[in-house]
Amino acid sequence: MATSGLNASGLTLLSVEPATANEQPSRATVFASQNGISKLRQKIEDFREKNRTKKDGSEGRPFHADLVQSIGAIVEAGLRALWRSPNQKFPEGDGARPWEIWLDKATAVQFIAGAPEYGVVISTDRLEFPEDIVVIGTSTGEAMALAVRRLGGVRALAAPTVTADYFDALEIEEQVDWLDDVVGRTTFHDGADINYVTLLDRGVSRAHPLIAPALAVADRHAADSAWGFEDHVGHGTQLAGLALFGDLTAALQTMNPIHVRHRLESAKIIPDAGHNPHHLLGAVTRDGINAAEVTGDRRRTFTMASTTEDDTPHDGAPTSWSSEIDQLTSGVSGEKKIKRLLLVSAGNTNQDQFANDDYLTVCDYPDHEVESPAHAWNAICVGAYTEKNVLPAGEFGAPLAPVGDLAPSSRTASWSSHWPLKPDIVFEGGNWLVDGAPPPMKHPALSLLTTDHQFPQRAFTTTGETSGATALAARAVTELWSDYPDLWPETVRALFVSSARWTPQMRSHLPVNPAKGDYAPLFKRYGYGVPDLKRARRSASNALTLVVQDTITPYRKADKSSPQHVHNEMKVFQLPWPVAELRKLVDAPASLRVALSTFIEPNPSEPARGSKFRYASHNLRFKLNRPNESGATFLARISKTAEQPDEPILEEDDKWTFGRNRRDVGSLHIDELVCPASDLARRNLIAVHPVAGWWKTKTIPDPENRNARFALIVEIDAGETNAELYAEVQAMIENLNVIATSV
Repeated sequence: MATSGLNASGLTLLSVEPATANEQPSRATVFASQNGISKLRQKIEDFREKNRTKKDGSEGRPFHADLVQSIGAIVEAGLRALWRSPNQKFPEGDGARPWEIWLDKATAVQFIAGAPEYGVVISTDRLEFPEDIVVIGTSTGEAMALAVRRLGGVRALAAPTVTADYFDALEIEEQVDWLDDVVGRTTFHDGADINYVTLLDRGVSRAHPLIAPALAVADRHAADSAWGFEDHVGHGTQLAGLALFGDLTAALQTMNPIHVRHRLESAKIIPDAGHNPHHLLGAVTRDGINAAEVTGDRRRTFTMASTTEDDTPHDGAPTSWSSEIDQLTSGVSGEKKIKRLLLVSAGNTNQDQFANDDYLTVCDYPDHEVESPAHAWNAICVGAYTEKNVLPAGEFGAPLAPVGDLAPSSRTASWSSHWPLKPDIVFEGGNWLVDGAPPPMKHPALSLLTTDHQFPQRAFTTTGETSGATALAARAVTELWSDYPDLWPETVRALFVSSARWTPQMRSHLPVNPAKGDYAPLFKRYGYGVPDLKRARRSASNALTLVVQDTITPYRKADKSSPQHVHNEMKVFQLPWPVAELRKLVDAPASLRVALSTFIEPNPSEPARGSKFRYASHNLRFKLNRPNESGATFLARISKTAEQPDEPILEEDDKWTFGRNRRDVGSLHIDELVCPASDLARRNLIAVHPVAGWWKTKTIPDPENRNARFALIVEIDAGETNAELYAEVQAMIENLNVIATSV
């Protein structure tokens, strides 16, 4: 076979099988781009119709004769033709299996985006090489074949082999070789204007070469100076590695440069021996934050993977620790009266309670509810899901959780609807192994790879659960804040959480046509889902995000005869919708997603007095005008809410996906609707208005002097249409109207 022509002009020769003694002809497997197929077709046409001319002017051989005459047949390659691992490792049977997928760089994004439609679940981990991007996909062989055929771009398939346990099991000399490679490819950003991940944990060890460049000696603190700063247990150093690099399993295998754009701080809030008395948990957290903030004003992502069972069950009601978290984030508590971005883990389940099936039921047990203080209103509560399902070759057993579903270690919410939705989001927390009698066990291959506090004795170790998920979330949200350093913590929280979506596996728990109540189990397990930084950052031609940061004075004094103060104002925003472009999309749907974020000041005594709305200093809601509803009619309709006690009973047309029972709780409200784009063009007014809060009670002498900050995030997306939404909005944005009106 003449193979030289199969490695040019959009064709890449992947493998060649020589002819065999039993007359099996030579076979070549070729990756062909669309352009490559066209050029190959043209070569065959030229062979049929054109001959070369010899030097003497006579007719010579046909064009491309060596290539075409050596080809007996061209057929579409099956999965086995793309298989580059040993034949005995090819996935057999009808069940879903993990596949290592080698993608052409030019078309990788198309395959990754489209694969879920064909039943191929793509992991978030990526390996990038000069010509390929490698991902892990989980599917049946039939689904994989269909995705390869319809989407193209797959250059090879293989058996996944390298997992976290491979690096964890290496001798220290081999670990150091891998470590040196990562250090050589890593650049640590430094400078005056930089974001920090501040770990409220057991301390962090600076000896590790991947941590020392990002953690200054002066940036290690402790709530109690007698505790020291070193990590003698390992938990804090494990989180530090994840907060800087993510899962090192991917970082060790790529050849790309690594740029760490943020730095670390450590504030030890857990002593090396013993534990903090329950009544001091809030105070110790405050002292740890105060200790870190001595070093000056910085943009900090406070990250705490420490919770308590002592307050369980709390059923979502405030505890002393969660109330202190709300005070710290809102700026009421702490030596510095500033707003703070704080992430806290959801807490881990009791592994001994699990059998080898139906693990979601165990995670949903009431005694596995999200632990205190993760149910704080203002903090981002991080649960765990998993995409880890690859075991080393020859390993017995099977992963417990399906790809894309809840990690077995993650706690869930169990309380009634009027307390905040928790967790807010989920990140990778690892999986468990089913092998023999219950309970299922942790396994290094199904865990996250990170830094070991015992360096130089050990360089790498594995971790996971909701602690690991929280560290990964801290890394992601800090990268987002680094992109937009002028945003408030309230705004960063809204952008980050609003970017989250449920995986196909999570959505598989919904009925075919879900009603609003059907979403409750998803919220209790996964919050809003898995955040997507690309979505949080993007404003493409057919998708855009509007960000508003503003303040409101919710209440004002009432006369002496009134039992409480009254609502003062609402803010109404005239949205700069690209009306001309949206009206062109006559039958096309467009999606709208709104997030409203504010940090409340807590009063944990108020709920005991009979009102579920008065734990918070203020409560805000958003409303959107209806199609064909004028501004005056809309304002009159919303103003009527001031006449209703506590929570207004006011429903818009029923287009919202989640509805007010799921949306109007806590201090972060998110909802979405899908409607014809032409209808969206006529819904261009959004109001932010107050409902009851303890600032409204007569115990507050000066409600008119109490202002509340809020962030409003509005996203529209016209899908795959050719609408130029962003260009039109960009031309209109300076004319954005904001109306402050009395209610």
